[in-house]
Amino acid sequence: MLKIQYIVLALFLAVIPCLSARAADMPQSGTPAPAFTLPNQEGKDVSLKQFLGKWVVLYFYPKDFTSGCSLEAHNFQGDLKKYSDKNAMIVGVSVDTVDSHKGFCTKESLNFTLLSDAQHTVSDTYGAVMSFLGHTMAARNTFLIDPKGVIRKVYTKVNPASHSEEVLADLGLLQKSAGK
Repeated sequence: MLKIQYIVLALFLAVIPCLSARAADMPQSGTPAPAFTLPNQEGKDVSLKQFLGKWVVLYFYPKDFTSGCSLEAHNFQGDLKKYSDKNAMIVGVSVDTVDSHKGFCTKESLNFTLLSDAQHTVSDTYGAVMSFLGHTMAARNTFLIDPKGVIRKVYTKVNPASHSEEVLADLGLLQKSAGK
């Protein structure tokens, strides 16, 4: 029965790009990004304030090792140089454990930061929590945060296949309008 639940979960995460019952509680564009500290895939604490001076693509995703989440991560990984050229960091967050993230990064050859929000406090703060089959997960939402720590764009209906391209295009427009 558990195997069937995981198959249903994988199909659900691949087909449904985003579910978020908490969109009204989400921080909005133009507001300071809520501060946080979470462990990364190596178990080291990472705080949002460490990224001041850089753009941050803070993306929440449901589950390591699932098709939609792997696709989204691969696309961010493939575009990593483009983000770096734009002074931007990719930071992924899910409620998976540090060990799960470490295995996911190894299996998928990911070279960016994944944060473990096992207690889903940060996911909750960002209004990015959903429940499926009795499991709490991060909803597929993204926040584009400027170098001063202000949210400049919120994405709530993310398509994992095209999301990285969309964020890169918006990042370019935001930087151009800011004269950078």
